[in-house]
Amino acid sequence: MKWSALVICIMGCVAISTAQNFPSGKSVLEKVDQNMSAKTRISVSRMEISTARGSRTLEAKSYSEGDQNAFTEYLAPSREKGTKMLKTAQQLWIYSPTTDRVIQISGHMLRQSVMGSDLSYEDMMNDTPLLEQYAAVVDAAETINDRKCWVVTLNALSPEVSYARQKMWVDQERNIPLQIEMYSKSGKLLKRIELSDVKRVQGRWFPMTMLYRDMLKNGGGTRMTFLELQLDAVLPAGIFTKSSLK
Repeated sequence: MKWSALVICIMGCVAISTAQNFPSGKSVLEKVDQNMSAKTRISVSRMEISTARGSRTLEAKSYSEGDQNAFTEYLAPSREKGTKMLKTAQQLWIYSPTTDRVIQISGHMLRQSVMGSDLSYEDMMNDTPLLEQYAAVVDAAETINDRKCWVVTLNALSPEVSYARQKMWVDQERNIPLQIEMYSKSGKLLKRIELSDVKRVQGRWFPMTMLYRDMLKNGGGTRMTFLELQLDAVLPAGIFTKSSLK
């Protein structure tokens, strides 16, 4: 019994010592935000959507300013060309060239799929820094694709945050998430994102490809690839006004 108690004590001390070598969740999120968040952003992206019915590819140009303003115009294919989305604060409008109408999206509609993809309108337009949305704890260290990662659990600070909990595998060297899981308040896995093709963009690391999978849908997921990316760029005047939709 004495030896058993000693072994348990030693194991407990080792576990505490190991945990103490982990960085704080806050420090990990700070470094992730430094890489992923920007005051302004201009990008051209390709979205490859694979569903149970087939696949299709879209291209779009987007402008964003912090977590408040965002504007996206679809460039291809011809069927979606000219469709535009504008977000200002908590408001979201969509312009359809086929109907020549502007529609406001709000409430539960923000959680609907964008163009049949695995991304919701909230996923597409949200660029709020993680530290403003979540409290984080580093739980473990694991390896993904030969990269040493911190395993971080994020718990929402407010019920208004889209996902109540996230689990994130963050590259220890480059401070970029390589995999993210999003959970509902009940603990159900809703979405998984695999991030890859990490490159240096204006002095910071950034994943140029993101594979989104809605775990409640059948299909191969939605692959988002950045073809062009400018961070902290000068934006066109008036881009975040409703007049830009037409």
